[in-house]
Order: sequence, then C-alpha cells, then structure tokens
Amino acid sequence: MQISKEPFSVLLLGVDQREDEPARSDTIIYSVIRPDLNKILLVSIPRDTYTEVIGRGVTSRINSAYAHGGAKMAIDTVEYLFQHPVDYYAAINFYGLTDIINALDGIKLPIDKIIENKKASHIKLRIEPNKPIYDGTDALNYVRYREDSDFNRTKRQRIFLSSLMDRVFELKNITKIPELIHIGGSNLTMNLNSDFILNLAENLFFNDSPPTFENYMLKGKDLVIRGDYFYDPDDSDIRYIQELLANWSDEETKLEDLMIPAAK
Repeated sequence: MQISKEPFSVLLLGVDQREDEPARSDTIIYSVIRPDLNKILLVSIPRDTYTEVIGRGVTSRINSAYAHGGAKMAIDTVEYLFQHPVDYYAAINFYGLTDIINALDGIKLPIDKIIENKKASHIKLRIEPNKPIYDGTDALNYVRYREDSDFNRTKRQRIFLSSLMDRVFELKNITKIPELIHIGGSNLTMNLNSDFILNLAENLFFNDSPPTFENYMLKGKDLVIRGDYFYDPDDSDIRYIQELLANWSDEETKLEDLMIPAAK
C-alpha cells in the first residue's frame, strides 16, 4: 500500500493517569503532517486553556475534555477551538511513553543543566544534564517537569517529539514500529492503523533526512476565576492558528508558500 502524499492532521495527547484521579490530557498538540514536503507542524495547546468543552456544556480547562469524554470529547473541543478538523488522534499514557523510549534504547535530549522538581506538591524528579542518551524515565520527567512556565513545558514536549522522530529515523528500521505499538499496549490508543503508520514511516525513510519541524504555542494570558488558575487564549492568535492550519492542510500549498510560524 502506498501512502497518500496529501496533508493530514493528528491530535497528539499525552495522558497523565494517576491513582484515584481522572486521566487528563496534560500534553495537547495539534500536528499537521506534510509527507510531500517532509515537514511537520506542531501547535501546542496549554493544558489550562480556558475554552468551551464540547459535550459538557461548560467552559473550563481544555485538558478536562479527555477526563470526561475521552479522545472524542478532546477532539471535538480542539476542533471547536480552532474551527479546523482533526483527521486522526493518538493518546499515550505517560507510562507507555517510558516503555517505548526504553525499547528504542533511549533518546537524545538537549539538557544542559539539572532539571529538578522542588515543590512538595509535585512528583519528585531529577534529571542530570549532558547525558549522551536519556532513558524512558528521564524522558518522561523531561516532558512532565512544570516548575518553570507553560511556554518552556510545551517547548520541551515539542523537542521530545522531534528527538523521538530523530531516534526512529536514526535506527532506519521500520520493522521495529509494530513492536513499539505492541509495547505501548493498553497505554496507547489511536485511530491510525499499523499499515498506515508503517507506510508513513517507509515514505519518510526514503528521504535523506528526518522531517523538519515547525513549532508554535497558542498565546494567551493568565486568568483567575474564583481563585482558580486558567490560561485565557488570545482571540487574534486563535485566528492566526486557524490561518496557519488552513495553509498547511491545503495540498496546493507549495514549500515556498508554507507559513512558517515565528519561534514560540
């Protein structure tokens, strides 16, 4: 089966499941893949984004959509926020992420100083800098760390995805992909079938280099309602993202006409 060269979108959800708590999607990234141009767009949505949660009839944090209605409610809510369709989704529990990174014998991460949680209310973690390879536990802690800012946290999530793609490309072994999906097991859910993923990987491996990534984060400001913290998205930035997604999703858009978001 030859994979289509047409653009498609995937909503990436990193799910933080803890004991006696609903599973919330603490990582939410709207991605657009351009197989024809060997490029991938990643648009991060901060987990505290204040928006209408479709299917619940309430306005709340966007990460609560997955907790109350799984992938469908998360997709419906993101589609409403950006007024743009989601073709596919992939949701991975953070524990599944650890297993997959270990199956790849670790990944490279640009960590040049100690990353450590110090607040008593946060999960204890510490990552040493300048390791040549980081294992699954370190990679998980890297995307989970939250004691700086939403901007840096979502940036780390996008760096992780790029590093993961680089690692898979470095191995140049698409036969490992079904193994990775199997390892993900019940911690990985998606509506992308194995044949689709294999053919996409095969198509990418035919290129001389891994896909290049363009990154963006939804802009907004802090919002406090009755003592509760939210992230209030900027209306003009939502319109910009809508334009960005339309540009990337149009198969007629050539490389020279592709919108490249400002570093964010």
